[in-house]
Amino acid sequence: MLELARDLLPILEAGESVAVVTVVRVARSAPRGVGASMAVTRDARVIGSISGGCVESEAIALALSVLATGEVGAAAFGFSDEAAHAAGLACGGSVEVIAYRVTPTDAAARAALEAAADGRGVTVVLDRAGDLGVRSVDSDSARPHIPRVADSDMTTPLGRAVTYRESILLGDTLVLSHASRPRLIILGAGEHAAALSRVGGAAGFAISVCDVWEVMATRERFPDAREVVVALPHEYLAGIDEDTLDARTAICVLTHDERLDVPAIATALRLPVGFVGAMGARSTVAHRLDLLRATGLDEVTLSRLHSPLGLDLGGASPEESAISVLAEIIASRHGGSGLPLREREGPLHARDLTGANGLKDETQTQTSATCAPTRTAP
Repeated sequence: MLELARDLLPILEAGESVAVVTVVRVARSAPRGVGASMAVTRDARVIGSISGGCVESEAIALALSVLATGEVGAAAFGFSDEAAHAAGLACGGSVEVIAYRVTPTDAAARAALEAAADGRGVTVVLDRAGDLGVRSVDSDSARPHIPRVADSDMTTPLGRAVTYRESILLGDTLVLSHASRPRLIILGAGEHAAALSRVGGAAGFAISVCDVWEVMATRERFPDAREVVVALPHEYLAGIDEDTLDARTAICVLTHDERLDVPAIATALRLPVGFVGAMGARSTVAHRLDLLRATGLDEVTLSRLHSPLGLDLGGASPEESAISVLAEIIASRHGGSGLPLREREGPLHARDLTGANGLKDETQTQTSATCAPTRTAP
């Protein structure tokens, strides 16, 4: 639900209720993972997707039923490989979903959606009756913390929480979390920086741009950035509240001036961030490393630096370079190889390797023989 915040808020503000269908379990493989949601209005307008195929029609029917009754609903949608291919889903598997109504007068839901739309971290709790509650979530994690939830005495019949990646199902209670937007700090305001700001913003990053030149660091050049700062890059970094940084934060140095980028890189590598990269030709990188060693940085710290920055995609334009840089940031965060998927074997996504409890579950390779859903009581 929370990933649909920007689309749902105008509907609620117009006085219209919506039904939201959220995936709570994936067996084997599916186009989207746990926590994926779609919303349906009374006139059957659909926002978002949970599969992109035959599951959608049944999910819409479930959502319309929930809008009519106001009761929380649940269903299991299973499809065989043959049925999946016929519907355009070349994956097979099954999903379990829960459907619930969100009304314009639901203050808790509105507050959660506003927080998510603003890029802040928030957790939503949905109980059997369909009531929503709001809790905070640590900024460095998109997953709810089980100990915090367990403090509310919400447990399964077995006395333990069952994790569903970005959601937790605790008996009759579903917990969904939306982390604050990860930060992408761009130092330098040239054309490559402008392209990286556009691409990074589209990928969900909260963009900060800093450059010493006022004529370059402008809102006109970086309209989608959360902040545009005119300052010496290393001084800007030194002044950042470290509580706003985490392992998802990436810093990219694009200043192209060793007088600026050496102190900026040295400062960045001492911050608690997950990624530090710097553009430059190989000769520039080698010379810059010598200068960085002179600042007192050891080899272990310097090994964290991604430079030259970006994956080898072959492109050269600012936009193509930005995609290359963002690809390396994403690969670094998730432990991706950067190889074409056709050159690898096994599941396409890490979630295909795990069961509902985060462990490999061989029983989840079983699929039902039909594409029709099996409805379960809410």
